Amino acid sequence: MATIEIPHGTRSGVGPLLRGWRQRRRLSQLDLALEAGVSARHLSFVETGRSKPSSEMVLHLAEQLDVPLRERNQLLLAAGYAPVFGERELDAPEMAPVHDAIQRVLDGHDPYPAVVVDRTWNLVAANHSLALLTDGVSPELLRPPGNAMRLSLHPDGLAPRIVNLGEWRDHLLARLARQVAATGDAKLSALLEEVAAYPAPDGVPEPPATAAGHDLAEQIAVPLRLRHGDGELRFISIVATFGTAVDITVAELSIESFFPADEATAEAVRAHAG
Repeated sequence: MATIEIPHGTRSGVGPLLRGWRQRRRLSQLDLALEAGVSARHLSFVETGRSKPSSEMVLHLAEQLDVPLRERNQLLLAAGYAPVFGERELDAPEMAPVHDAIQRVLDGHDPYPAVVVDRTWNLVAANHSLALLTDGVSPELLRPPGNAMRLSLHPDGLAPRIVNLGEWRDHLLARLARQVAATGDAKLSALLEEVAAYPAPDGVPEPPATAAGHDLAEQIAVPLRLRHGDGELRFISIVATFGTAVDITVAELSIESFFPADEATAEAVRAHAG
């Protein structure tokens, strides 16, 4: 199990941290008190340090505030309690069921691409069909740990091949910004600042979709439109997470599976796999 360092912010006690999370969720003290089933007076005392919450109360408030597991450990440490959520390596023996489940999902999704990323978008695993997306990407960007955001938006990554780069870029940046707002993670904030500064390639227009099927796909979800040979591949994606995770590593994993947005893409992918 990884050693957990005490962040500088925890030295001032748990009250300011809880207040920060409450404000991040845009809740008043009364709102949180009603959701948590405690008095607003008691919550006020906890936030100002006049009352020390029990470990159960810290976890209860963290649950109401949807605080990520990693930060729940920090709240416990700030309140003077031991952390309760472990953080194991994915290849640890006790993580075999998780590893096997991920591999089943990846293998079962072939011949379509699927990737597994951690909290900061580093690639943890992928199936063989990822090569269909990363064709032509700079080897530097693929060197472990490759980062999915950099792979997508870097000028030496997928960006030159993405037909609807502006639309796809806006989608990814908004997704990352929501994640930063939800977690307050400094590494994610730095990643957002980095990828937002990447220039868009010159001379890459975004032609509108013309086929009726293409229009319908874009009404459903933002597609990834990728140049492939003389044609174009179009994908929509589904993101899955472990819903009952109590281990930090598992809780921070996301599996993104790409599905053909039209029959032409499905046929091209099958032909590529064959």
